[in-house]
Amino acid sequence: MAEQALDIERWLEAARSGSKAALGEALEACRNYLLMIANRGLDAELRAKGGASDLVQETFLEAQRDFPQFSGATDVELRAWLNRMLVNNLANFARHYRGTTKRQIDRERALQADSTSQGPGTGLAADTPTPSRQAVSREEASAVESAIARLPEDYRRVIILRNQEDRPFDEIARLMERSENAVRKLWFRAIEQLQQELEAS
Repeated sequence: MAEQALDIERWLEAARSGSKAALGEALEACRNYLLMIANRGLDAELRAKGGASDLVQETFLEAQRDFPQFSGATDVELRAWLNRMLVNNLANFARHYRGTTKRQIDRERALQADSTSQGPGTGLAADTPTPSRQAVSREEASAVESAIARLPEDYRRVIILRNQEDRPFDEIARLMERSENAVRKLWFRAIEQLQQELEAS
């Protein structure tokens, strides 16, 4: 354990010098710790909607994005920082799932009623955005679609299957004829590349 703590300190130092690989190593060293927290924090009813590993992966993406703001230099400080992000992601996930569950039936009826002519969701009066917000949303969606189109084929496919079609990783693994672990790593790299494309556009 002490040896791993020293490794993390070295990786953090290298990451501050710009090494993304070193940052990745430091994060990976914390994966089991975060998985344990996520598994404890996930209610049984939520496990069918998202696994602990998904929440940890989301936390890693945020950590890569926000690493310049991290001022710690030790194993303990890194774990505490990641733990705060993970706990926040757990709370957001639970809040989102429980909120959408309450509205699911009404929303499904509205979507079915309005999908024939005006497109999905246009009849949801309670959640209708302003025209300016709609324009911004269209621009954002267009930017994301364009960025996805620039990705390699495997990256495009895993993002579409995971983020647009909301398929679980085990199903994606079967569709892509890869191991589940390989698909998770592919998705992680694809999301990272997508973020870079969006920042560059």
